[in-house]
Amino acid sequence: MAINIDLKKIPPYIRVIISLIPVVIFIALFVTLVYQPKSKEILSLQGAVAALDKEISSGEVKIRKLDQLIAENALLKAKLAALQEHLPAEQEVTELLKQVSDLGLKSGLEILLWKPGARRAAPSGLYAEIPVEVEVITGYHDLGDFYSHISRLARIVNISGLKISVRGRGESDSKGLNSATFTAVTFVASNSGEETK
Repeated sequence: MAINIDLKKIPPYIRVIISLIPVVIFIALFVTLVYQPKSKEILSLQGAVAALDKEISSGEVKIRKLDQLIAENALLKAKLAALQEHLPAEQEVTELLKQVSDLGLKSGLEILLWKPGARRAAPSGLYAEIPVEVEVITGYHDLGDFYSHISRLARIVNISGLKISVRGRGESDSKGLNSATFTAVTFVASNSGEETK
């Protein structure tokens, strides 16, 4: 059962339509199977390229600032090292406390109490504080002389909580002597601060 179609009897516009159907089908298949998926992939890759371009430009800005940041870091490390010069190392703390005690005796202080307290780490972790409770009997000017000597030390020693009381007049050894209590705080460089260098 063969179909006999006489192409000469088909009108020319139908022949044109019949000849265009395979082309339209081919174009539709191409658009559906090739163009649209590739178009989506191209858009996705363009987005990725834009993100990478943004990341590259951000990296370039950081690279331009890198030399400045390295120089600033070196400057801050030098400042930290200079400041740590005023903090004794762990093994120097005992010597510093003895030096402060000797300055007290040299200044004419009679030391009644010398009680080192517990070490307290600073919140920054760069140093620790070592408080020493001190009670002395001394003249007012001798106490000032002691504080003057303390202020000239290469290491940092803070004096706080100073209380001076005049000794009673009825006491036989009262020769203008005062009782003074204060807390001397020295600082020690922390090992964790060394690690941050």
